[in-house]
Amino acid sequence: MIRSMTAYAGGERVTPLGTLGCELRSVNHRFLEVGTRLPEELRALEPQLRERIAARLSRGKLDLVMRLRAPEAAANLQVDEALLGQLGRLAHRLTSDFPNLQVSFTDLLQLPGVTRGEAADAAALQAEALALLEQVLDGFVEAREREGGKLATAISERVDGIERIASEVRTLIPAIRDGQRAKLAARLADLPHPVDPGRAEQELVLWLQKLDVDEELDRLGSHIVEIRRVLKQREPVGRRLDFLLQEFNREANTLGSKSVDSRTSNAAVELKVLIDQIREQVQNIE
Repeated sequence: MIRSMTAYAGGERVTPLGTLGCELRSVNHRFLEVGTRLPEELRALEPQLRERIAARLSRGKLDLVMRLRAPEAAANLQVDEALLGQLGRLAHRLTSDFPNLQVSFTDLLQLPGVTRGEAADAAALQAEALALLEQVLDGFVEAREREGGKLATAISERVDGIERIASEVRTLIPAIRDGQRAKLAARLADLPHPVDPGRAEQELVLWLQKLDVDEELDRLGSHIVEIRRVLKQREPVGRRLDFLLQEFNREANTLGSKSVDSRTSNAAVELKVLIDQIREQVQNIE
């Protein structure tokens, strides 16, 4: 199943050090680009987080956000009363120089070193973060696959349209050839001097060969088979689909350039419209 590059997933995990939250979101991008926002306690884990993401995803501009929320009740919270007293006296002494200075007790508690909770177990926290990331990645991949299924359906519908148009053009070719032959015969009949029938037939054959689109229709048919095969694969196929669309577009352009009939000209235009619609969808595929 193909995957979209646009998705979101998130989750939380309760740890002894607090509630750890993780969010992953992504948009389209030619390559894999990962931006991170991590709490200070997890800065050292960033390379491993990137490796875990790269092992599961291949394209997209991703934002990884992790947050650590301290427990609401910390029974083992300790206060450095000596430091708190020093800060309080300093604030009181500075009030004469800064009359508008206001420092509350809670402000002092938030200063670094004033309070101490349970000593952080860095290894345990990192293990929890990696486990949470894997959990979120599972949901993230599922979201990409769900959206990818919708993209595959939209693409398949347009591929069906391309196949229908190619089939219609193929049925028109014999009548178009007969019409061109009749036009040339009428022009030759209007000439003041007779033309050698053998030479006229030879020129007609050469002219019809230049207008022949059987080869283009055959290649278009093989591209249709290939794109349907690719849409069923599970690995990332966005670049492969993009290449196939270039081939589709080449055949449609050639069909239009060789056209001598309004019906095949219109068919070439319809093909390009469908191809462009598929290209818009492919831009979202991993």
